[in-house]
Amino acid sequence: MAKILNVSHLAKHYTSGTKELTVLDDITFDIEEGETFAIVGPSGSGKTTLLGLCAGLDRADSGSVALCGIDLSTLNEDERAALRNREVGFIFQNFQLLPTLTALENVIVPLELQGIKNPGKSGMDLLDKVGLADRSHHYPSQLSGGEQQRVALARAFSSNPSILFADEPTGNLDEETGERVVQLLFELNQEANTTLVIVSHDLELAQRNQRILRLRGGKIIANESTVHL
Repeated sequence: MAKILNVSHLAKHYTSGTKELTVLDDITFDIEEGETFAIVGPSGSGKTTLLGLCAGLDRADSGSVALCGIDLSTLNEDERAALRNREVGFIFQNFQLLPTLTALENVIVPLELQGIKNPGKSGMDLLDKVGLADRSHHYPSQLSGGEQQRVALARAFSSNPSILFADEPTGNLDEETGERVVQLLFELNQEANTTLVIVSHDLELAQRNQRILRLRGGKIIANESTVHL
């Protein structure tokens, strides 16, 4: 299988007052196309920082990230944004829906950015898959947290991304709602055969992936396969 993400000797530091804080230290791993991959660790272990670097939302201080075969350090801001728009989907803990757009309009934003004509039908199909076709004209403020995250799921898959980054996708949901969202996430992912990278502190959710990368204090302490019977 081809590698969709190659991370090599990645490091990230922040300056706090007179102190330099190491957030990530010598991180190396890769992910194959179609793989489901979890990044876990306690708060402050560098999980979200690592996800941002892998997706090209931020730049590393040293080391390299190659996404879909392209070294992100060779791209400027606009080129990285274009690559994300083409290849990457996102799901965030706080949903990040646009409040002035309806559920359907939120779902089709990535398609419109790609210049796809008449994206409404595929947007409605996706809302139907997440059980929200009847809520397509509702605004985020009219939806529950679980419904907003299901809209975010539909949006993430709307442009058929090669890789999808999910940052604590159930972090703001109760257990039952979170389970529904996770089930939909894996169903949609299997159907689309997207590479899935989930950042979570939930070990149960992590175990549902094919591989788990464990971080502590900005370092990798394990990179292991999970056994699915």
